[in-house]
Amino acid sequence: MTEQPLPSVVPPGERARFSLTVNGDEMVVEAEARRSLADVLREECGLTGTHLGCEHGVCGACTVLLDGRPVRSCLMLGVQAGGAAITTVEGLADGPAADAAYHPVQQAMHDAHGFQCGFCSPGFLLTAAAYLERRPDATRDDVREELSGNLCRCTGYASIIDGVLVALDRQEEQA
Repeated sequence: MTEQPLPSVVPPGERARFSLTVNGDEMVVEAEARRSLADVLREECGLTGTHLGCEHGVCGACTVLLDGRPVRSCLMLGVQAGGAAITTVEGLADGPAADAAYHPVQQAMHDAHGFQCGFCSPGFLLTAAAYLERRPDATRDDVREELSGNLCRCTGYASIIDGVLVALDRQEEQA
């Protein structure tokens, strides 16, 4: 058996250059190799919709879609996302930001008064949007289970679940 060399440790402050596709736009980013994806999105890409709550992967506020799957961006290094397609809450709606229509989940949450302060909204919206893509037949219990990894300190969750179910009903009507 041949010994594999240990991975090199990146010295503090060393910067890495990598490409990301964020909300459909390809960009080259230079950031410290130790920076989280959340920090890279917020500070290098200027996309502050990705919120940092606990920074331990517990609250879900920092959830983004990585190649269509929800991930906690506070737990992932930015360089690990190199070459991936990332969707943030800013990219959830269709069209340029100034005149974008709401994504169906965003509209449903608005109509169901799903959020209060809005801090947790990006994580819930992205988690729900990805889930409804995979599970168009979800039940209330399924939605509750899927969203159980996201925390909200304001609403009590019923209105958030109601909003996702409104989106689900509208999705079924359009099918």
